[in-house]
Amino acid sequence: MGSLMSIGVTALNANYAALQATGHNIANANTQGYSRQSVDLETAGGQFTGAGFFGNGVNVSTVVRAHNDFLTREASTTRSLAAADATRTAQLEQLEKVFGLGEAGIGNAAGQLFNAFVDVVNKPQDSSARQVVLSRAGELAQRFRASFDRIDALQTGVTQDLKVSVSGMNVLTAEIASLNDKISRAHGSGQEPNDLLDQRDLALSKLSELVQITSLPADDGTVSVFMGGGQQLVLGNQAGTLVASSNVYDSTKVQIGLRDGAGERLLPDDLFTGGSVAGLLRFQKTDITDARNFLGQMATAISYRLNEQQSLGLDLGSASSGAPLFLLNESRVLANARNATAGGFPVASYINANGSLASSVSVSVSDASELRASDYELAVLAGAPGGPYQLTRLSDNLQRTVNAGDVIDGFTLNIEASALPAPGDKFLLQPVGQGARSMQMALSDPRGIAAAAPVTATSGVDNVGTVQVGQIKAVTADTASPALSARIAFTDDSGGYSWEMVDSNNVVQGSGTATWQPGMAIRSQDWVPAAPAQRNDWEMVLTGVPRSGDTLLVEPTRYPAANNGNAAAMLAMRDEQMVGRETRVGPPLVVIPGSSMTDAYANALADIGVRVQGARSAATQSQAIAADVQSQLTSTTGVNLDEEAARLIQFQQSYQASAKVLQIAQSLLDTLLQVVR
Repeated sequence: MGSLMSIGVTALNANYAALQATGHNIANANTQGYSRQSVDLETAGGQFTGAGFFGNGVNVSTVVRAHNDFLTREASTTRSLAAADATRTAQLEQLEKVFGLGEAGIGNAAGQLFNAFVDVVNKPQDSSARQVVLSRAGELAQRFRASFDRIDALQTGVTQDLKVSVSGMNVLTAEIASLNDKISRAHGSGQEPNDLLDQRDLALSKLSELVQITSLPADDGTVSVFMGGGQQLVLGNQAGTLVASSNVYDSTKVQIGLRDGAGERLLPDDLFTGGSVAGLLRFQKTDITDARNFLGQMATAISYRLNEQQSLGLDLGSASSGAPLFLLNESRVLANARNATAGGFPVASYINANGSLASSVSVSVSDASELRASDYELAVLAGAPGGPYQLTRLSDNLQRTVNAGDVIDGFTLNIEASALPAPGDKFLLQPVGQGARSMQMALSDPRGIAAAAPVTATSGVDNVGTVQVGQIKAVTADTASPALSARIAFTDDSGGYSWEMVDSNNVVQGSGTATWQPGMAIRSQDWVPAAPAQRNDWEMVLTGVPRSGDTLLVEPTRYPAANNGNAAAMLAMRDEQMVGRETRVGPPLVVIPGSSMTDAYANALADIGVRVQGARSAATQSQAIAADVQSQLTSTTGVNLDEEAARLIQFQQSYQASAKVLQIAQSLLDTLLQVVR
């Protein structure tokens, strides 16, 4: 009877344990990160008799949780990639709004500015037409500034999000280290602390949404957590501390570092391959920087070109060379905060309060149309403080060796010889990155618009051909040199002509011969030999066909108020390919045309649009993959209430049957006792 009683007791305990596990599952069916638990049972050792082995019931071996290492790792990895894609997509959708469409766009505002010169060309004396030009120019400058400010606001948001994410990662790594400690203590009992393991898996899952991680289990039940590139975050019950530091070049940007016993180490952005932090860092490093450079490239190109053409004309008020139409930020150079020295000065005193360099290294625009939408990193080579230097164009990582005074992509590299940077120092060059920050009008008086060309061309009254002057404009201006007149006489019907330059006293200063061909402009700077005193060069476009004996006269403009030559040149800039021209030094010399302002803006729009569409597609795909893996994991480890309800009935019936065994054993024992009495 004792054996049957014992069997009934073990069966009762086993089924009670199974009911407890099932009830625990039902209670935590909606608990985040909970894994289904079940009781492992084993047969109690049998007792040998002459008639064979008789069982002694059942023992509760352990309580196990449903777990799949492979699916758990896959869920963590796919969730991390999905978080990175979703985060970058959300940021890009905000950036896309900066580049307005249609009438709200910068391209439209630039087109309206150039179109405003139509009325000035038709009526160069009309003050209202001139005022419209100033209004359009002011609106264009305001749109550039507003777009830059919105990008700055996005950067501020990214900076704040990264700081919050770093704090969240530190909380999670500390929690994982604490759970490791508790799990290792419980591990000594020989049983797995299932609920603690679930809590740790949940913390790892949350951490993977911030940064892609790899976890390695140890024999004591703990896990070590590493970030991309093998950076250790958790080892046993010790957690590293992540810090959100200022970027080594730009204090408005965040660079993540790791603080450990060896100090603080900044981590390259490329180490972050997944998680929302990776999405934010990629957006900060590439998308925001590119957007600023797109705007700066366009703002710098149109400002420099309009100011240049303005300087080649005569204004209405004083009949002098036109004053600048726009004011624009100078190009910026930032020193690496970790430079040992900066141009011979301590770093702290070397950088101005606005972040610009105090001396030594600077850049200046040499040809605004050749500027690229990119930042550059300048590195001082070991043992070569005076050059050459290594320059990396960050938009495509093109490296080249340069020296002070070299012209690169439309800007000149200037290095102060008296304060050379030290070997190993690095600098961030931003030729156009700040171009749109404070673009504003420099001209307020409509009379200051230099609509008149400094030279005027007329056809001879006795010409027999059909040649006419289509347009003439100045291409250089030197007010210190006397203005000269040019007499052109065609010597044959094939475009051959002679020319001579005369001063105000009708004294010839230079002469020569050349040939004109249809579609080709006559350019005074191309004449050989050049007139010694000629410094105000011009370019003239002809229409029709000249005949031998036909003459043209180019002379200083006498009545600027009635002249529209320079306004016509500004109007022609509407289609000028002034943005992103590239000159490749040969042999042979190759010039790759740039884009007009409206086309350049359309290209920027298309670039951002492609990024948004690509990010959305990647986010949709990675989210679908992550959801599929999570579904598989849930089906393997999650709680199904229907199944638990069925098990509840099963174990209840088993419990009742076990109780019945005890009842029968008790009845048999009572009967036996009565017989004995």
